[in-house]
Amino acid sequence: MSKYLTLLTIVALFACNQTEESKAIIKQNKVAYDSTLAKNLGADDYGMKTYVIAFLKSGKQKAKDSAHAAELMKAHLANINKMAEKGQLVIAGPFFGGDSLRGIYIFDTKSIDSAKAWTATDPAIKYGSLKMELKKWYGSAALMKVNEIHKGIAKKSI
Repeated sequence: MSKYLTLLTIVALFACNQTEESKAIIKQNKVAYDSTLAKNLGADDYGMKTYVIAFLKSGKQKAKDSAHAAELMKAHLANINKMAEKGQLVIAGPFFGGDSLRGIYIFDTKSIDSAKAWTATDPAIKYGSLKMELKKWYGSAALMKVNEIHKGIAKKSI
């Protein structure tokens, strides 16, 4: 599991890709602490907060055919968008490689029970083609800005 958390930390660092200008400002320590932003993002004194991660894995149930698989995927993506719009989901995405570890959700909650309830709304979870493993995770509160930034850089929606 530690290799997944290391990978996730690297992904999170790149998720908040910075411009050369912002890197230079940070390097020169010209970024001032913003107490209002920290409070709005739920950051502690280290700029961090607790999330819950769902590691999505292949379930026992397989789609009946390619049309059913496409239908499940469409419903799965619609559910992801719904959770993101509600502010429940901070980040979601698939893993490459075709093994049993299929993707992740990072939820804006400290509660495993809340994350379990939210993940249970996923049609692929309901059907059994995906299953989940939930873990609490401590990461940068800046992740709360990812969905907002994503809207500004995506040409197409999923």
